[in-house]
Amino acid sequence: MPSAGERPLARRARVGVLTVDDHEVFRRAARGLIEATPGFETLGEAASGPEAVALAARLHPDLVLVDVRMDGMDGLETARRLRGAEPDAVVVLVSIGEFPEVPPGTGAAACVPKQELSVARLLELWDAHRPRRA
Repeated sequence: MPSAGERPLARRARVGVLTVDDHEVFRRAARGLIEATPGFETLGEAASGPEAVALAARLHPDLVLVDVRMDGMDGLETARRLRGAEPDAVVVLVSIGEFPEVPPGTGAAACVPKQELSVARLLELWDAHRPRRA
């Protein structure tokens, strides 16, 4: 049974987001952005790749924002493991630096500079990459 604040994916009416970044300042900013986005909610936050994989297995997020540059397990490896563990989750890589395209083998749907994250961008990313059910 889920604990308080956790809802199974099948009964969740909003897009559940997990934010993964080793900087608390970004996690706090992302939380504000997610909560300001209609139809979205923060499910959890992780400060490392291993913590993110464990949280995702418990929370089953719809969308995961993953910082590329983290100590230990970097964002690319974190994205690979998240996609393996939660294949229905949309993984978006975020970084201060830009990527011309999604690095091969990560399973990420997109790469977005942190400074470009906004309510409109979150909605656009979800619309473009959300799972389509028949």
